[in-house]
Amino acid sequence: MSDTFDTLETRDPAEREAALCARLPEILKQAAKAPAYAERFAGIDLDGIRSREALATLPVLRKSELPGLQKAALPFGGFVSGAPGSFGRLFTSPGPIFEPETDAPDPWRAARGLFAAGFRRGDVVLNTFSYHLTPGGFIMDSGARALGCAVIPAGPGNTEQQFELIEAYRPVAFCGTPDFLKILLDGAASSGRDVSSIRRALVSGAAFPKSLQEEFSAKGIEAYQAYATADLGFIAYETSAREGLVVSEDVIVEIVRPGTGDPVPEGDVGEIVVTTLDPHHPILRLALGDLTAAMSGLSPCGRTNMRIKGWMGRADQATKVKGMFVRPEQVAEIGRRHPELGRLRLVVTREGEADVMTLMAETDGPTDALAASLGASLQNVLKLKGQVSFAHPGSLPNDGKVIADERTLG
Repeated sequence: MSDTFDTLETRDPAEREAALCARLPEILKQAAKAPAYAERFAGIDLDGIRSREALATLPVLRKSELPGLQKAALPFGGFVSGAPGSFGRLFTSPGPIFEPETDAPDPWRAARGLFAAGFRRGDVVLNTFSYHLTPGGFIMDSGARALGCAVIPAGPGNTEQQFELIEAYRPVAFCGTPDFLKILLDGAASSGRDVSSIRRALVSGAAFPKSLQEEFSAKGIEAYQAYATADLGFIAYETSAREGLVVSEDVIVEIVRPGTGDPVPEGDVGEIVVTTLDPHHPILRLALGDLTAAMSGLSPCGRTNMRIKGWMGRADQATKVKGMFVRPEQVAEIGRRHPELGRLRLVVTREGEADVMTLMAETDGPTDALAASLGASLQNVLKLKGQVSFAHPGSLPNDGKVIADERTLG
């Protein structure tokens, strides 16, 4: 399956970058019609935001903040200019977080990812993502129907009824979590039900280890994974190359140092921040709390967009030390006060019956004066005393961890 959804996926990367960035000023102006964005962008020349570097100067909006912001200004926290009635569907996800769906074909940009997984016009698709209140089912449903597929809106659970649907409609494709696909396959094997029509799958919403991929493949099912969220839809998807996930067209993905909005060097692990370019519902620099890293080079499948390594953990690393929360943003503030340093890592341990903090800092010029200055910054920012330890540049793990809680219980 080396063919692509359209020519946008194979255009020159510089051409894509120029096209995306040229749209930013107008998208930002549309976003600024919403009061919360207007407040965030106050005093900023939006016409001047015409590059990835300029975009990185705007404040991030943390997904973890959305429930509180929305509760204070129902339903969307002031980040949506359109009235609820101007959208096609209205959802809620755990948090709760309220999400609108624009009234347009394939509003969540799922068709590309499904196409990359082998879904084609005329396929019958068993969609086992939930259709109840959350957008998961509709994300896949709208993408599959945009491709010309027929969709069975099965939702999750009730395996006996799923077997009846599969035997009646003979779907060739599956959408759902990898866990539920395994449940269906194992259940069919133990009960003698025929699910052999399923030959391809697009899975999301749970870990998809290589061992499970190989198990599906051994049963004649080629399964690919997608990285998608209820707020944004498809962000990146796996292709036949099986080398990372290709970022969707019409979104801008940044990888930033946790606790900041500052992009990390290519290859470094950081937090995923996404900007969507939908003028009806633009989302600007939404920090998802997930870790990943950008991959260098182009995908062997022929698609030329940025690739990411997939989900690599959580960036929300706040922890309590001596009864007080310490957060990645605070470690980032120490880094801003000491720009001569490389990576920082706050290690929390337990000695005796007391919490101990040690700030690991990369530098090629460790001195007693720098240690004293760094210790003072540590206490000033975190309001707690801690130790300082230096490391050679490049020696701290590239895993996106800013705070490492190494305390053990018991």
